[in-house]
Amino acid sequence: MKEKKWTGGETGLISVITPTYNRPAVLAEMLESLVRQTYRNFEVIVVNDHGESVEKAVAAYPELDIVLLNLDVNVKHVRARNLALEKARGEFILLLDDDDLLLPGHMERMLEQLSEQDLVYSDVEIFDYRTDADGSRIPTSRLLFAYNDDPREMRTFSTFVASGCMYRRSLHEELGWFDTEVYNYWDWDFYLRASERFRTKRVPVASVLYCFSQSGDNLSNDLGQMRKLYLDRLTAKHGLGELPAKNFFVLLEEPAMKNREASTQVLWDGKGIRSRLSARTESN
Repeated sequence: MKEKKWTGGETGLISVITPTYNRPAVLAEMLESLVRQTYRNFEVIVVNDHGESVEKAVAAYPELDIVLLNLDVNVKHVRARNLALEKARGEFILLLDDDDLLLPGHMERMLEQLSEQDLVYSDVEIFDYRTDADGSRIPTSRLLFAYNDDPREMRTFSTFVASGCMYRRSLHEELGWFDTEVYNYWDWDFYLRASERFRTKRVPVASVLYCFSQSGDNLSNDLGQMRKLYLDRLTAKHGLGELPAKNFFVLLEEPAMKNREASTQVLWDGKGIRSRLSARTESN
């Protein structure tokens, strides 16, 4: 992919970047969480990575400014984000996975924090779920994910959650694209590159609901392949040394991670978000 000269973007506009693949019902829930935001000046760039149609999910939210990119080939999630960035008009970028959710007020809070920062990210609540008859996700468990962001510790185990993070679009002028060569670790790589040159901050509010199903298709479940193909590339790129390739939840129980646990504001009532798409399915 050739280099792109980034411009400032439309003042005050947030571009939400979301790749999606074969999850229209889940995508609709994410769009529902955007409708509930208190900040309204944003666009949503959905990249359908050669998956099943998401037209119905998009059509269910006509009040949202949605740009839908339907790809002819499957390019995988990192490149899909890069393609979305080409279309982004906003001064600010907000990254959001198709299966994650923002609680009301998240955008406004992140934007306020950017007045003195270049990249901000919030704490999250990790949830697992079961699927209801109408396709809605019903949360079955929740885990608070809130950790101090000590720069040294972030080189050992990243607690940066890209979903829900917001940053100035101008960062890409220096940082370039998301790195497809590190694939599953693209977000850790992006944080390390950004924190070396720009002002970054963790916001101690758990205003993102991060889906992590241990029985599903989450990329982080394929530990062996991840280690072989991508983790070594990341460590070589940033000089991180030998890093443990353990299960995510096992690592969270280790003393070093327990010492990094931080206080945060919890907002979620524990309930799922029903989309208009599931409501229409139920009525039919």
